[in-house]
Amino acid sequence: MTEKIALVVGASGIVGGATAALLAAEGWTVHGLSRRPTSQAGVLPVVADLQDAEATATALADIRPDAVFITTWLRQDSEAENIRVNAAMVRNLLDGLRPGGSTRHVALVTGLKHYLGPFEAYGKGVLPQTPFREEQGRLDVENFYYAQEDELFAAAERDGFGWSVHRPHTVIGKAVGNAMNMGTTLAVYATLCRETGRPFRFPGSAAQWHGLTDMTDAIVLAKHLLWATQTASARNEAFNIVNGDVFRWQWLWGRIATWFGLEAAPFDGEVLPLERQMAHDAAIWRRIAERDGLVETDITRLASPWHTDADLGRPIEVVTDMSKSRRMGFTTYQPTDDAFFALFERLRADRLIP
Repeated sequence: MTEKIALVVGASGIVGGATAALLAAEGWTVHGLSRRPTSQAGVLPVVADLQDAEATATALADIRPDAVFITTWLRQDSEAENIRVNAAMVRNLLDGLRPGGSTRHVALVTGLKHYLGPFEAYGKGVLPQTPFREEQGRLDVENFYYAQEDELFAAAERDGFGWSVHRPHTVIGKAVGNAMNMGTTLAVYATLCRETGRPFRFPGSAAQWHGLTDMTDAIVLAKHLLWATQTASARNEAFNIVNGDVFRWQWLWGRIATWFGLEAAPFDGEVLPLERQMAHDAAIWRRIAERDGLVETDITRLASPWHTDADLGRPIEVVTDMSKSRRMGFTTYQPTDDAFFALFERLRADRLIP
């Protein structure tokens, strides 16, 4: 690609922030679109609500990106509303870019709910065999990921740009105010357990505790997005993207406990969701934050227990196949425990945890 101008949609989120940082480091001119202006170094803020087609078109009128990275979505109260709102957001974005005629590639980040089903039918019914592979296709159920893809495919056919779809597992990375943030949620939970003397207990299912699983570091995902944008064979392809290792939570839980100076409580097989365990912790967190000089006193801006519960409470093993990307030359690898530890160090350095 001769030009290196990027538009990162959802620049204030875990994936968007990591992608914008990588692109800026690689010499791209980076525009970061979000509902509130981002202050990330090396990123030119673009403020727009993608639900508003006219405002989106106005915000994008003078931007001519070569590559677009869609890393955002809005959670709604039902899957029907998820489909309506998130499909419209992709459509409004791509319609807003159409007059400029500069877009060569659009990368869309979805996830493993492509194989597991949406939140309303999560992990239920007839699911593909693990490890999940890209050729397994769609489930026979309505899913906002599919609706986002369909908007992308229609716009690509109409406007002639290439596309890629990226399906990470649970993403490890830093963001404040993010709706799906397991890493920071576990860091806050561990801090609360240390403060109160409560047991650091795995909140999920026996299937997750004993079974194999994997995860996706945000930096690995950012590198995957850039790789697909610059690799001819990756044009118009969908990819799984995970760190490359597999683990069992019964091993990783103890390692996370040790990092925080805790002992992992024995797991007795009972599901004890974090949403229930942390329901009354807002005041305790505020006291910790004020005492230790943390920059965020609102626990709801850091922790998303509902999402962590959804992942750790699955009744099935979830493992992802990376062969398609590997065969095409993407070889980045990140041990998942190191990804967690790097995140915890960053959260501590940035005064988000004590």
